[in-house]
This record gives sequence, structure tokens and C-alpha cells, in this order.
Amino acid sequence: MNKPLFEVRHSPIHGFGGFATQRIRKGTRIIEYIGERITSEEGDRRYDDDKSEHPHVLLFVVDKHTVIDAAVGGNDARFINHSCEPNCRAVLDKKHVYIEALKTIVEGKELTYDYNLTRDGKETAETEKQFACHCGAKTCRGTMFAPRKEKRKKLIRASEAIVVKLTEKKKLVLYHERWGRIICIYFLYSLHSG
Repeated sequence: MNKPLFEVRHSPIHGFGGFATQRIRKGTRIIEYIGERITSEEGDRRYDDDKSEHPHVLLFVVDKHTVIDAAVGGNDARFINHSCEPNCRAVLDKKHVYIEALKTIVEGKELTYDYNLTRDGKETAETEKQFACHCGAKTCRGTMFAPRKEKRKKLIRASEAIVVKLTEKKKLVLYHERWGRIICIYFLYSLHSG
């Protein structure tokens, strides 16, 4: 029988974690994430995250109708912790979820993947605290939630009307007519002595 690729033991990140028992090459499918397949509504009923200070993340979304509950019939994949700088990733293949190595992992290294928990736009500071990340990575975002989508700033197009005004105090003001606001101000200085 083949030696398992990882073992479960105490983790400095959180609770228990999965640690490589041998060198794992990049691209290796390490384990399938298994458990009972249920509806998302059943998952919400089973796990009321609002009542738990430190909710366990055991549900894995397969599609809009199905989640995997690793607490029921799950395997050791449920112990692989979240990290903002993971060495693994979750791969969905024909409605099966696999944990795959993103890079070559040395023996003894903890296996991690980014949980990228779905945001619904209603997250509060308390919710963020419940799902706090303790991975310790330099780029740790402090949460297991997916990164917030940044609003893109609208670039000014040359074709848009910009009003230029020279004030009495030698300020050149660029004013965007449609937006109704000042874009920038330049201070002009006299080039000749007066």
C-alpha cells in the first residue's frame, strides 16, 4: 500500500493541519475533498455561523445546488488549513473537488489552500473576525473571505468636457463638467519679475 502524501497533526495556523510526509510535486492531486453531498439550504440549517464565535469551515461549494459537508463522511482533506499564500489549490473536476499542489512541497511542510469564502456584501467587522486568518503570510489579508473587489476608478477620456479656469491667485483649475467636481489644481508661478 502506498504511503499517504500527508498526515494530520497540530498546526500553528489553526487546530489541526495536513503536513507532507514526503516531497509532493507541483500538479499532484493530493486528495479528494469528500463528505455528504447536501443542498446549500441544508448546510445553512446545519451550521448557523452567526451563533458560533469560531465557525468550522467544513462545507465546500460544488455548484449553486450542492455543497459537500466534510463533517459527515469526510476524510483528512477537511484538516487542510487556509492560507493567503497557499501551496495547494482546490480543483473542481466533474463535480468532484480535489486538493492539488500549486508548487513542489517539501516533506514536513503544512499543506494549505485559499478558502476564498464567498462574500455576499453583508460582511460586518464581527463576521470578518469570525473568519479571521492566522496564516502568518506576508500578504495575509486577515480573513478567509475572498479579497474584496476594488472599485475601478473611472479614467477621464479626452473627449469628455473639462473646463479650465485660471483664478486670480494664479491657480489653474481643471473642472470636470459632467462629474461636477474639481479634478486637479496647478499653482502657476510668474516666469518674469514684476
